[in-house]
Amino acid sequence: MATAVICEFNPFHNGHKYLLEQISSRVGSEIIAVMSGSFTQRGEAAVCDKFTRARIAVENGADLVLELPTVYATAGAHRFARGGVRIARAFDCVEHLAFGCEDDDISRLNAAADSENDPAVRARIADLMRGGDYYPRAAQRAVGEVMGEDIAGILSGANNILALEYIRALKNSGISPLPIKRAGARHDSPEADGGFASASLIRSRLLNGQNADAFMPEAPSELCRPELLERAILALLRRMSLDQLSALPEIGEGLEHRLFRAIREGESVEAVLSLAKTKRYTRARLRRLLVCAFLGITEELQSGEAVYARVLCMNQRGAALLKSCRAEVVTSFAKGMKNEALRPFLGKDALASDLLALGFDSPKPCASDYLTKIAPLICAG
Repeated sequence: MATAVICEFNPFHNGHKYLLEQISSRVGSEIIAVMSGSFTQRGEAAVCDKFTRARIAVENGADLVLELPTVYATAGAHRFARGGVRIARAFDCVEHLAFGCEDDDISRLNAAADSENDPAVRARIADLMRGGDYYPRAAQRAVGEVMGEDIAGILSGANNILALEYIRALKNSGISPLPIKRAGARHDSPEADGGFASASLIRSRLLNGQNADAFMPEAPSELCRPELLERAILALLRRMSLDQLSALPEIGEGLEHRLFRAIREGESVEAVLSLAKTKRYTRARLRRLLVCAFLGITEELQSGEAVYARVLCMNQRGAALLKSCRAEVVTSFAKGMKNEALRPFLGKDALASDLLALGFDSPKPCASDYLTKIAPLICAG
C-alpha cells in the first residue's frame, strides 16, 4: 500500500526528508508525491526545474513523483488541495494522505475543517467581510467567536490552512489523513533551527549566492531567478484587455478593474502588487492571478476537473505503484498530448516549463517536457 503527499519541494530540504522519514516509520508504506511543477501555489516560479526536484525527492525517500497539474498548482488552497487529492484517489493503493502542519491533533484539525459548514460561523464571516475584513482573518475571528479560540488557533498556521483543505477534500474518499508536526523552523521563518530552515529562507540564500548545504540533501546546480522573468510578465500583462483579466480564475468582486489600473501604473511586478493590494485582496492572491495571466490559465480551465498521473521520476517500487492507477498514466508526454481531454492541462504544464526556462542565467530551449525521458529505473533505490 502507499501514502500520498501533496507537495512543492521548492527546493527539497531537510524538513521534507524528515516528513518522508516519518511516513516510513509510522506506516511503512511506499510514498507517492504529487508535486507542483514549474510554478507554485505562492504565485512564484520554482527555484529549479521540476525534474531535478523530483529526482532529489526520489533519492531521499519518495518512490514515485507525479506532477500536480499547473492549473491547480497555481490555484488557491481549496483548488490546490482538491487537485492533488483527486490524483491520490485515482490510486487504489493509497491508504493515507500525509502532510506537515503546525498542529497534528487530528480531532482539532477535523473540528476546524468542519467549521466552514457551521451556519453561525458562515454568517459571522459574511458580516466581517461586509465590514471590509479579508477572508482568512474573518474566518479565524468567526471560528474563535463561535467555536472557541482553541479551534480558531488552528487557522493561524500556514501549513494548517492547507491541512484543513486536504481533510475536506478527503471526505468519503477512503483515504485517511496523516498529520505530521513540522520539525524545526516554522513556515517562512527568517531563522534556521538546527539543521532545518524554511523553504523561503533556503531560496533566499541560494539566490543570493549563500551556502545552504546544511539544510538540504542536495543543492540544485542551476537556479531560476524570478527577476529574469519580470519583463516578460509585465509585457504580457500590458497586452491584456479588461475582458481577458476578467477571465482569470476567481478574480471577481471588481478586482479585474483594480488590477487593470495597477498594471498600467506599475513599473514592476512588485509595484503592480502594491497598487492592487487591499485588506481583501492579499498579495498571495494577486501573485497567483499574475502567474495565471502569464500562463494563460482561465477560470474555465482551473475550475475543470482533469485527473492524470504525469510521472516526473520514480524508482522500481514507484513503477509498480502505477499498476494501481485508474487514471491515465503519462510517461510519454507526446502520447499524453494525444488525449483531447488532457491536452489543455498538459499543454499548460509544458508552457510553464518553457517559460521557466527563460529564468535561468543561460536561458534554456523549449520542449523539456517532450525531451526528458522517463523510465521505471530512472532513480533506482
